[in-house]
Amino acid sequence: MYPFFRLFKDMYFARRAPRIGFFDTHVSYHRCMPWDLDLWMELNNGRTLTLYDLGRIPMAERAGLLAILKRETWGLTIAGSVVRYRRRVRMFDKVKVLSRVAGWDHRFVYIEQSMWKGSECTSHAVYRSAVTDRNGIVTPDRIMAAFELDATSPEMPEWIRLWIAAEDKRPWPPMTDAEA
Repeated sequence: MYPFFRLFKDMYFARRAPRIGFFDTHVSYHRCMPWDLDLWMELNNGRTLTLYDLGRIPMAERAGLLAILKRETWGLTIAGSVVRYRRRVRMFDKVKVLSRVAGWDHRFVYIEQSMWKGSECTSHAVYRSAVTDRNGIVTPDRIMAAFELDATSPEMPEWIRLWIAAEDKRPWPPMTDAEA
């Protein structure tokens, strides 16, 4: 089940925290609870992605994106992600999640997130996110106009650009059993 109570708590604090700029880093803290564990008694990989949700959504609130989504009747979705897991998170470990906008292309906004236990990075993710309306994807230039920001993306790191290029070459829809 989605951790709605954790989300409500995080949103309560995000609404009372100082606003951040579109490119600022949002810092959030989370604790690995018993229901977050997998069979090996560590943070489940799927729950890691959920904890990243609990960093991204309050970041969107603090940056003013949620107010714009409401005003414009837009939605928000994830269109892809790449995650690197490196260190275990055990029950009751406290982790810090850093969330920031890395940049955008002609369709998507890319969000970079990392999870830290003390001074050690446990995982790192990049999300391909999209703002949507009833006609499909809202282009980033329209999003930036709503924020009254320049529509030119900052230069993203090379490895993010290479991931974007690899995703553009990936076939969709994927091959079916009949085509194998």
